[in-house]
Amino acid sequence: MKIGLLGGTFDPPHIGHLTLARAAIEHLGLDEVIFIPANQNPLKERRIFTKLADRVEMTKILASLDEKFAVSDVEITRGGPSYMVDTVTELSFVEPAEYWVIMGSDSLKSFEQWKNPYRLTRLARLAVAARPPIEADKVLALVDAEYHDRIDLIPFEPMETSSTEIRDRVLKNLPLGNAIPNKVLQYIQKQKLYKL
Repeated sequence: MKIGLLGGTFDPPHIGHLTLARAAIEHLGLDEVIFIPANQNPLKERRIFTKLADRVEMTKILASLDEKFAVSDVEITRGGPSYMVDTVTELSFVEPAEYWVIMGSDSLKSFEQWKNPYRLTRLARLAVAARPPIEADKVLALVDAEYHDRIDLIPFEPMETSSTEIRDRVLKNLPLGNAIPNKVLQYIQKQKLYKL
């Protein structure tokens, strides 16, 4: 089995997450991508006001759009700060497989600040999509050379979408275009998320 892991706060999950997961499946021949909502991102100061249950449910709705997608609440169940090295250790014990941690080049920029980055790259490869302003040929320069042979670049057409922008547009009752799948938007409206 070849499994991709896509972590994030998913507050809310959007078309960029969907496209990135599909690009990883296509380029790496993955059997599955598991979306992993973070309990608490140790590198982000922003406090998450959206309930864990809502973030998980929205991620499940997104994952239901592709039969190769799944969701794991392993980081939420574990509690505390979410560290991918702990998640991969736990998942590989339960389901031995070849693992890839999927991320954008913006996340790779801070990769060496992650908990035990070297150990993580022994447990899993990194599947990295170049995102502006970082071009594909500049991605490897973001990390020390010792990680280069553990990185697979994913061809990816970046989306002009962010969870922050979506929350702001919902708050202001502005149109979202196709930044978010309709079923996720329906859930946001039903639960009255991102409103003051």
